[in-house]
This record gives sequence, structure tokens and C-alpha cells, in this order.
Amino acid sequence: METAVITRPAVLILLGPPGAGKGTQARKLEQRFGLVQLSTGDLLRAAVAAGTPSGLAAKAVMQSGELVSDEIVIGILRDRLAEPDCAKGVILDGFPRTTVQAEALDRLLEETGQRINAAVSLEVDDAAMVARVAGRYTCSNCGEGYHDQFKQPRVAGTCDSCGSTEMSRRADDNAETVGSRLAAYHAQTAPLISYYDGKNVLSRIDAMGEINQIASALITLVKSATA
Repeated sequence: METAVITRPAVLILLGPPGAGKGTQARKLEQRFGLVQLSTGDLLRAAVAAGTPSGLAAKAVMQSGELVSDEIVIGILRDRLAEPDCAKGVILDGFPRTTVQAEALDRLLEETGQRINAAVSLEVDDAAMVARVAGRYTCSNCGEGYHDQFKQPRVAGTCDSCGSTEMSRRADDNAETVGSRLAAYHAQTAPLISYYDGKNVLSRIDAMGEINQIASALITLVKSATA
């Protein structure tokens, strides 16, 4: 697919509960627009592995069994945004999670002359999501996602992307755990959705449809938000 042109760096936020398809849609946006997906977990692991000052601070906190502070996460994000591959823009997945983090992110972007172009809430039906999440699995080698019902590899047991035959399922992808995670997500994210709605950057997309339909809606939204 041809990469679309973005005239200035874009900052997109994907909001959605576990299984809403954030990872799948982020990869499609990466390919289409040349953006870089940034998830909190990946950022922390990369910073720790690289031994950056913020990474070392995060490592010390994690080794003590504590939660990494917002200040450290923002410091790691600041370092990552300055890297060349983020020149066209980024997709934030898993951050911010609270309005306090959202305000800290706004201050960081203001320092660099950037702003949130769009915060996209992937809207789901909770009951349907339990079935969706319980059937998903991933390629252990490259991380490509699959599902027992909705997205099986072209050759059973073989990853379409890298050819690996090693697949894995998360132990917590079961109905009871997923239901609890959905409830926690809604409680935690409701204030964040209100926050971005108040800033007129929130968009809602039905995430229960076909993957390509959702991708098409997101592509249209990104083009409009970055015009």
C-alpha cells in the first residue's frame, strides 16, 4: 500500500479496551502514513535496554516492585519523540490512561510545538468483546495477531507475515478475566474520553465491524485531522 503524505508531524491517540483492535489498526496506520506506534510497555522496555537516564530510573523503580511514575514515562516519551523515525508522527497506544497523564502529555507536546491531532475511541459491545478476546492468539515471532473466528492465517498454524509456526495465547484471555478488564477500562477511561471531547479532538469509531472497514474510517479521520 502506498504511503500517504502527512504535511506535519501527527500525534494520534488510540483509546479502546483489550481486544478492540488497537494494535491491528495501529499497524495499518503505520504502513499507510509512515507513523510510529508507541506503547507504554514497549517504550519502557526499550529505554531500560538502552540504558538511558530515564530508562535506568524506570528500571530501579520496577526492580523495587513499584509503579513507574508519570514523570519517568513522560521523560522516556520525550526522548523517543526526538528520534528521527518519529518525524512524521506517532500513534500512542496505552498512554495516557488518566487525565493527569493527558495534561502532562499536553505540556510535553507544547514544548515541542506539537499537539494532539485526534484521540480516537474504538467503541465496542462488551458482550461481543468477551468472545472476540477469548479467541485471539498471536505469532510468537513477529507479534502478528490472529483469531479463531475472525482472522485465521492463510495456512493453518503458519504466520502470514513471517512464516513462523510458533503461536501463543495469553493466559488471561478468558471470559471472566476479560469481563473484569472491560469494566476497569470503562471506569478508568471515561474521564479521559470526556477530557479529549472537551478539547474537540475526540472521534468515535465503531470497532465491532470488519477490520478493513474500521481501517478505512481511521484513514479518513487521519487525513482530515492532519490536513
